[in-house]
Amino acid sequence: MKITPNFLSFRISAKGMSIQKKKMELVTENIANMSTTKTADGKPYKRKYLVVKQIEENKKTIPLRKSLTGDVFNELMPVRRNSLEDAEKNIITEVKEDGKDGELVYMPDHPDANEDGYVQMPNVNVVTEMVDMIAASRSFEANVAAFQASKQIAKNSLEI
Repeated sequence: MKITPNFLSFRISAKGMSIQKKKMELVTENIANMSTTKTADGKPYKRKYLVVKQIEENKKTIPLRKSLTGDVFNELMPVRRNSLEDAEKNIITEVKEDGKDGELVYMPDHPDANEDGYVQMPNVNVVTEMVDMIAASRSFEANVAAFQASKQIAKNSLEI
């Protein structure tokens, strides 16, 4: 009997922690630049956010013939030949910019003010960023708890 370690649960939790860490870093960057009215391209800072996607590979299907009760189906059932490990590799994160414009604030003495005295501010809202930070922090903690549970299960299985 061959015994192979299965650390997939550790990798899944670690991937989740990594994604939440990226989200928290973006929130930090957004808050740090909430008053940056001119970036390198001459425009106000745009809020950044993280998009997490899973790439779906081509799913093969097979026709279903009979169910356990003997009923015949004509539908096609997807066959999943990919393991969870393959699914974990297909997770992609992408940083995107929020396209909305920020507020126009009347500050005639500001160097970036237009001819009417208004300054285009970044589209960063501190309340939104703090809510996103709390959500990412809670998700990170949940992944840590799952990692700890997996570790305890592995430790207990060694004692058997």
